[in-house]
Amino acid sequence: MSDQRAAGSVEAVFREDRGRLLALLAARLGDLDLAEEVTSDAIETALHRWPVDGVPDKPLAWLLTTARRKAIDRIRRDRLHTQRLAELHLDSQRPTPTTTPDGFDDIPDERLQLFFTCCHPALPPDAQTALTLRFLAGLTTPEVARAFLVPTPTMAQRIVRAKRKIRSARIPFRVPATDELPARLPGVLRVIYLVYTEGHTASYGHDLQRPDLADEAIRLARILHRLLPRQREVTGLLALLLLTDARRNARTDPAGNQILLEEQNRTHWDPDLITEGQHLVIPALTGPGVGPYAVQAAIAALHDEATGIDTTDWPQIVALYDVLHQIEPSPLVALNRAVAIAMRDGPQAGLTLLDDLTDQLPGYHLLPAARADLLRRLGRTTEAAAAYRTALDLAGNTTERATIQRRLTELTDP
Repeated sequence: MSDQRAAGSVEAVFREDRGRLLALLAARLGDLDLAEEVTSDAIETALHRWPVDGVPDKPLAWLLTTARRKAIDRIRRDRLHTQRLAELHLDSQRPTPTTTPDGFDDIPDERLQLFFTCCHPALPPDAQTALTLRFLAGLTTPEVARAFLVPTPTMAQRIVRAKRKIRSARIPFRVPATDELPARLPGVLRVIYLVYTEGHTASYGHDLQRPDLADEAIRLARILHRLLPRQREVTGLLALLLLTDARRNARTDPAGNQILLEEQNRTHWDPDLITEGQHLVIPALTGPGVGPYAVQAAIAALHDEATGIDTTDWPQIVALYDVLHQIEPSPLVALNRAVAIAMRDGPQAGLTLLDDLTDQLPGYHLLPAARADLLRRLGRTTEAAAAYRTALDLAGNTTERATIQRRLTELTDP
């Protein structure tokens, strides 16, 4: 087998199953550092062996066995871990599972444990996101650093501190008990949503979107949904991401300029993602106690069903925002609700609501941008221009700044 083909096979396994292998080893070893080291060692061994011996029939099982042996070798060198070594010896005597008769890999999937470990409430939010991207999405430390727009050494230190916290606080590698799940699951969902949000509209930089982050967030949401198929908010989050991401190709022109929702060519929206998301919205909404992601997914579905801004079901969207605002009364939800009300009842109705939010969202550029749009529609040109300038000062993304500048120029130099 050629080196190139073997490398391609390793890359495919690494991409799809690294997080699963790492989670399994972390759960067995109780040490994230050691699990990461032996995972890397096993992959490196595969890169040397597979071009000569051929890719094994069950590459994940091969990597698991190799990593487990390397863990034993490493622990054997450390006399302080004799008890763990004995446990691993016992574990190594078990046959390595391969496949079940129905063709599914029966190696236990421990990624759910890793999700809850990375997003443990004892860790600060930025560390939760960094660990999730590093260990579940498989991004390298430099890639995670780029996602956060911080230097690589800074991110490396952040990850080291988080791993040290997991070790010192003895945070267990386990899925929360059923009675703990309602309190712990929102943290996991929030991290995935934050990753997607940054991928959907980057906070800083030249590009409006970060497809790499958006794709990773959707991949993580799919994994979580596969692991927790009966959790409706997991279903709702996946639906929301798919229905939102369906518009990705219509959000920028070939030059990378932003195309606002009302200007987008909806034939460029992805029908497969819309269909998949719509099917998920139904079970997410069915039953008592609907959650915020399910409601947002329903709003996204209404946008995706419309043929244009004028045919969008704004009354229904406002009704859903009313529900969402009751569940999650945040200023951001209030802003979006005000914009929807403006589309239903006219710009003055929305503007009154937005003015009440000024003190609640200081520094958030989309608030003055929304005010500017409504003031422009009311013919209050001078006030609209001032609001656009405020938004321009606050926006961090170059492409968004260009959009705001275009609106300002159209207003002041028609």
